[in-house]
Amino acid sequence: MPADSAPEPARPVRWRREAGEIGRSLARFGPSPGPRWHLGLQAAVAMTVPVGTLSLLGHESIALLAATGAFATLYGGRLAPRERAVFVPLVAAALWLCAAAGVALALLGPVAVSLGLVVVATVVSLLMFGRSVGPPGPLFPVLIFGLSAHVIAPRAGHPSIDPLLYLGVLAGSFAFAWLVTLAPLAREAVRRRPVAAPRRLRDLFPAGHRDATTRTLVARAAAIAVVGTIAALVVDPERAYWIVGAGIAVLGVSAGRRVALSRGIHRALGTAAGAAVYLALAFVPLPGVALALVLGVLQFVIELVVVRHYALALVFITPLVLLILSAAGAGGPELAVERVVDTAVGAVLGILSGLIVLRPRR
Repeated sequence: MPADSAPEPARPVRWRREAGEIGRSLARFGPSPGPRWHLGLQAAVAMTVPVGTLSLLGHESIALLAATGAFATLYGGRLAPRERAVFVPLVAAALWLCAAAGVALALLGPVAVSLGLVVVATVVSLLMFGRSVGPPGPLFPVLIFGLSAHVIAPRAGHPSIDPLLYLGVLAGSFAFAWLVTLAPLAREAVRRRPVAAPRRLRDLFPAGHRDATTRTLVARAAAIAVVGTIAALVVDPERAYWIVGAGIAVLGVSAGRRVALSRGIHRALGTAAGAAVYLALAFVPLPGVALALVLGVLQFVIELVVVRHYALALVFITPLVLLILSAAGAGGPELAVERVVDTAVGAVLGILSGLIVLRPRR
C-alpha cells in the first residue's frame, strides 16, 4: 500500500459517521440560497385567493380543490420574471393534463388508475429529469394525478364531484396562478431593468436524456411507481399515489444515495409531525375564508423553509395537502394515520431505489 494512501474506514465506522451526519441534518438549517419571500408570497396568493373567493360565493364544498392551482408557481423559481411568464403556463398545462388523466381513469376504475399512475410517474420523470427542470421535480404531477382520481372516484356508482366542474375549477386556479407570476412585470422597475437576449426554453432547460444521472433517476422513479402501486394493491389502491409520491419526493433531483437516505428520514419524521398539525387544524371549525388564509400561511412558510430544512418543511406541507384532500370527504384521524404509514412505505422505497445505478453509455 502506498505510504500516502489512507485505509478505508471500517463499515461500522462509516455507518456511524453517516448516522451522525443525518442526525445533525435534523438539528440544523442548510445554507440560504437567497431571498425566497417573493416566491412564497406568489404561491400563497395563488392558493388563498381562489379558495377564499369560492368560499365567499358559497361554494365551500369545492373551494379547497382550487388550492392545487398554486402548485404551478412552485416551478422555475430561478428564472427571470419574463422567463417565468412563458414557463409557468406550460407547467400549469402539464399539471392540468395530469389531473384530467386522473379524472378520466377514475371513471374507469381503480385498475385503470393504478396503471395510469405508473405511466404518469414514468413519463413525467423522463420529461422533468430529462429537461433539467429542477425542484420540485415530478412530485406534483404525480400528486395531482392521484388527488384528482381520488376526489372523482365514484361513490355508490356516482362520481363524488362533477368531473367537469372539478376540471373547470382547476383550470381557473391555474390561470390565476399564472397571472400571479406575471405580477412582478407590473412594476416599472422590473420593466425598465436591462434585459439580455431572451433565452429559449431549450437553453434554460438543456436536454440530458443520455446522462447517466438522468437515466438513473428515471429508472428509480419507474421502479418506485411499479413497486409502490403493487404494494398499495394489498392495502387500498386509492392510496397508491401517496406512496409513489413520497418515494419520488425522496429522490429529489440528485442521484446520491446519502441524499436519498437523508431525505427519506426527513420525510418520514416530518410527515408524522405534520399529520399531528393536520389533526389539530381539522377539528377546529374554521370558515372557508379563514381556512384559505391558513393554507396561504402554510404555503408561504413552506417556500421559505423547504430549501433549508426538509423535515421542517414537511411539518407544513403535510397538513396543507391533507386539508385539500379532506375536501373529498375523507378526513379525521384515519386519514392522518394512513398517510403517515403510506409515507413511511414510500420513503423506504425511495431509499432502496438508491441501489439502482445506471452506468454512463460509451
